[in-house]
Amino acid sequence: MKDIMIYKDYIGSVHYSTEDEVFFGRIEGINDSISFEGSSVAELKAGFEEAVEDYIELCQLNGKEPEKTYKGSFNIRIRPELHKQAVQLALMEGKSLNQFIEDAIENKILNFK
Repeated sequence: MKDIMIYKDYIGSVHYSTEDEVFFGRIEGINDSISFEGSSVAELKAGFEEAVEDYIELCQLNGKEPEKTYKGSFNIRIRPELHKQAVQLALMEGKSLNQFIEDAIENKILNFK
């Protein structure tokens, strides 16, 4: 698992600066750039939670949706052989490649939880 924190369904990235001797991160998956930091894990966690609360409050004050909107489409690049195998399996299952990929992603997410 990557170095992340989760609070109220928001994901925060976690990094460490040896130069500044501080942990820092940002809220991922939103349209805005919100960062936080702390000199200890406890401070970093508190900073992240405060950043999320502040972000939600700011969005409410401005009448803005707080999360990034997703269109439901994206481009991926994979090895040609993997592409071929995915198309073949999709055909064998009577599915489009899009449906095959959507099912694979959904299964991965369900098995992760």
